[in-house]
Amino acid sequence: MNMSIGRLEHGKRNLITDVPGVRVGHTTIDREDCHTGVTVVMPLSPNPFTDKLTAASCVFNGFGKTLGLVQVDELGTLETPIALTNTLNVGKVHDAMVSYMIDLCRKDGIKLTSVNPVVCECNDSHISDIAKRPIGEAEVFAAIESASEDFAQGAVGAGRGTICYGMKGGIGSSSRLIKLDGKTYTMGVLVQSNYGASADFRDAALPPDLAESDKGSIILILATDLPLSARQLKRVLRRTSVGMARLGSYIGHGSGEIAVGFTTAQLQPTGTSFLTQTVLREEYMNLPFRAAGECAEEAILQSMWNSDAETALDGSRIPSLKEYLKEKRS
Repeated sequence: MNMSIGRLEHGKRNLITDVPGVRVGHTTIDREDCHTGVTVVMPLSPNPFTDKLTAASCVFNGFGKTLGLVQVDELGTLETPIALTNTLNVGKVHDAMVSYMIDLCRKDGIKLTSVNPVVCECNDSHISDIAKRPIGEAEVFAAIESASEDFAQGAVGAGRGTICYGMKGGIGSSSRLIKLDGKTYTMGVLVQSNYGASADFRDAALPPDLAESDKGSIILILATDLPLSARQLKRVLRRTSVGMARLGSYIGHGSGEIAVGFTTAQLQPTGTSFLTQTVLREEYMNLPFRAAGECAEEAILQSMWNSDAETALDGSRIPSLKEYLKEKRS
């Protein structure tokens, strides 16, 4: 979708993978009444456990079942890929990520005795029979194997069964370029959109038979190569809420709104006593703040634009954003 969101220039693909080294992969399940999946965001390092990335998280509303955020915020580092799935598959995906990291470290001659996988979720039970929990190790490993710089958006992977503002949601992404001191840095956001009341969608009130309460969830994954501290990353993550608010969300009681971010600017290798880091001066934070809000807003719209209409398990119809815009223009 050709959009004009904000003032900043977007990257080559307009995806989170415009941040060098970042890749994304999906596994999508479509069988019988299971329409769900898993999405993985792969960070820069071949082994993020040995070369950790500076990271942070921000919980806007904690009605969610995400795993791994406590250690991320305590230590300010990310040591695994980030996985997205549905609510009842979080434990199985976490277990698969542990297996993946054990195998990865074994190849590097490391005996893994502790690891902190980050697994986030949205509830897709309106479209998929969530209790069947079809995502396991094979599906997670396949998503990791498929990870690349070019990836599908819309009703794929962890976004296969999600709903956003009463319309079909999914996986969406966007990026922005940040120019400082003669250098160009990149920030990207990937969302799993499953939130928002239809009547609150910013363009106009939607048909009254659509859902009317702001509930569900949205997961926002932010990546950048801009040198930021963990504290600064948390400040930037708070600004992804600007993108949600611009589209109409008030972050309702029943909606888990969670953002996780990392920077690839400087690895934190093990085996040294001290770290030397370069970080952005605070008076220049407005540019990454703006980039985070613009990326989040456009990523949400991309998740909807790239999804087709769907039929829920109860037989009700979930329209697409394309249909909504077509009706609005007619």
